[in-house]
Amino acid sequence: MTISRRAVMASAAAAGALSLAACNQSTPTTTADALGDDDATGIAQRIARGEITAAQALEAAIARAEAVNPQLNFMATPAYDYGRARAAQQLAGPFAGVPTLIKDLMNVTGLPTKYGSRAFAQNVADAQPAFMDNLLAAGLVPFGKSATPEFGLTATTEPLLGGPTKNPWNVERSCGGSSGGAAVAVASRVVPIAHASDGGGSIRIPASCNGLLGLKPSRGRTVNAGAPERGISLSVNGCVSRSVRDTAAWLAVVEASGEGAAFAPVGVVTGPNTQRLRITLATKAADGGDPDADVLAATQAAAELCRRLGHTVTEGAMPVSGPDFSNAFTLLWAESAAEVVDLVRAQAGPAAPLDQLLEPLTLQLAELYHRASRTDLQRALTLLTAVEAQYEAFFANTDILLTPVLSSTPPRLGEIAPTSGMEGFAKVARYVGYTPLQNVAGAPAMSVPLGMSADGLPIGAHFAAAKGQEKRLLELAYELESAQPWASRKPGVNAG
Repeated sequence: MTISRRAVMASAAAAGALSLAACNQSTPTTTADALGDDDATGIAQRIARGEITAAQALEAAIARAEAVNPQLNFMATPAYDYGRARAAQQLAGPFAGVPTLIKDLMNVTGLPTKYGSRAFAQNVADAQPAFMDNLLAAGLVPFGKSATPEFGLTATTEPLLGGPTKNPWNVERSCGGSSGGAAVAVASRVVPIAHASDGGGSIRIPASCNGLLGLKPSRGRTVNAGAPERGISLSVNGCVSRSVRDTAAWLAVVEASGEGAAFAPVGVVTGPNTQRLRITLATKAADGGDPDADVLAATQAAAELCRRLGHTVTEGAMPVSGPDFSNAFTLLWAESAAEVVDLVRAQAGPAAPLDQLLEPLTLQLAELYHRASRTDLQRALTLLTAVEAQYEAFFANTDILLTPVLSSTPPRLGEIAPTSGMEGFAKVARYVGYTPLQNVAGAPAMSVPLGMSADGLPIGAHFAAAKGQEKRLLELAYELESAQPWASRKPGVNAG
């Protein structure tokens, strides 16, 4: 649920929205699979040692994508020729030669950015943000755009443009959203790491659904990823991966530094810390609801693992909760949809059939926003603005907040699809009741793949910290990864 909608709209306008896309693909070259089970760091090391080439790694990833994408539908736009041109260059950086995908909300110069929307199915970017520049400078080799729900507005990747992306652990279930395509590509072993973004849980939700590590950075931690948002800036960019060292290296690649940076750089976090932490376990969501039995058991098991590692775990409550918070967040979310609808109406003309360009959820969220009074809007903004201080005060007496990521395991496809409009979105709000808080507070949080349901679906444990504390989270993630490794787990549909 990425909410950099203002950035999306600004970049869409700059790129020439509704323009003709052209992404020519040449015939792939057959190659033996060079990726193996390595993470991104391992692949980069093998390329640096000359054991494989960037071109071989790329062709292996393309072959894997071709093998499983028909079943999973995670690719919004293949860009094989773009990737091949990159792989043929002299690449440098910590991820030199590593194949990856870029979420279809991020502009890459010369490639389509469709935002998961029929209204932008022909849009091609003629510029890209500094965040993308940093990824290329790190040596990554993008070869496609990963699927996202329309404008990243919901927690399942089932856009009318392109159809649903399916969970590789169970193809009848949702893969989460809005970074659903990215998570499916990594979980199914097509790529070791992929770009993702998070405005209300959109890194952490699909990470949980697909058994991956997903770190949402602090507001202001990374370099610019697009036009600034007005009011409360919720959206941040990051990645989904299968290893802590990959996520740590990615963060070091994209973090802001120098004059004007919000935080001192973290650098590359390389392992755990010996410091024992004070962890607060909260199992009720912001709306006061309880998680399903499988999720509750997995979260309590994560708490017990932390106790065994020597951390102090005490039960408590979320720093901010109640219907007022949930309602205010929904209204802020709806403002983004309203801006989208206004832009599409202005570009397509007053006679354009909006219901053929935009999905029911987008249109109904916009209606919700326009029905709100100025007083309602100001009250919501005032409440959400106060959250940051309340959240920071909570961490005066604890180091880590542990909660579920989601209230249940992934629902069946169609249950919360955008075609169900606000009725489905009410279910989404209940489903994702744990993750929006950190977006409003501007704080880091991560989904760690520690749990599995009785029917074989991944369940992430949600660890959050105060603003700027990514290092603390990554150090804890290293410790959890060592104590309860997850890298060898593979879904039923996988290419590796």
